Amino acid sequence: MSESTSTATTSASSSAEDNARKVQQYKDNLISRAETLIVKEFPERIVRLNALLDTPQFSERSFTDVYQELNIPVPDPVLVDGEESAAKRPRLNSNVPGSPATDGNGTKVHALPTGRVECNKPIGELVCIVKPIIRALVEDSNLLKMWISFMIPKIEDGNNFGVSIQEDTLAEIQSVETEAAAFFDQISRYFVSRAKVVSKVAKYPHIDDYRRAVAELDEKEFLSLWLVLSEIRNRYCSLHDIVIKNMEKLKKPRSSNADSLY
Repeated sequence: MSESTSTATTSASSSAEDNARKVQQYKDNLISRAETLIVKEFPERIVRLNALLDTPQFSERSFTDVYQELNIPVPDPVLVDGEESAAKRPRLNSNVPGSPATDGNGTKVHALPTGRVECNKPIGELVCIVKPIIRALVEDSNLLKMWISFMIPKIEDGNNFGVSIQEDTLAEIQSVETEAAAFFDQISRYFVSRAKVVSKVAKYPHIDDYRRAVAELDEKEFLSLWLVLSEIRNRYCSLHDIVIKNMEKLKKPRSSNADSLY
């Protein structure tokens, strides 16, 4: 019985040591990856984003380039004999597809005669470009956040100036991560908002204001995507600047020998 207990204890101890070794290896790899990211990859990303912002897709592009005609025709008006009495006038069935409603609530849409309404293709192409860049910023921010967290020393009295620099930098990185994650929500809200306005166009095809609202929404999203790309470039610049300037304090927040006051 004692041998069995001893074997189990030895096995548990060996497993704990193995797990601790793997965790330490993970930390070492993360620290190495983060330092390479800051020193080498951040400048590359900044240069690449500047080049992307200078391409015809984003630079000096007219709003008319992102306009897309809606696949929703305007139906012909229903002519009613003015001399016909209201009592003898045939009642229009609003439940029949294509027939106008008489209660002021618009046309009930069961299907569009020309098929579905496509998403805005130019905007969709820009979204496919911007989304991977947003994801990269979120992942990079998360990596830097863990890197600084591993660098923070144990709590001690005094000589905490370097630790305060670590905490301020960590707060900045967390802010960037949160802002980058919000960019994804902004894109999804655009598609939901556009779908609602397009449904209004289908229900009230004779009202041009709804069609204009769709075009205005597309123009706004184009400007927002350009702004998102610019903000991501700016965030990479600010993170690179603050980390490079404080690299020594971030890696060694406390000096080995405290400076003497005398």
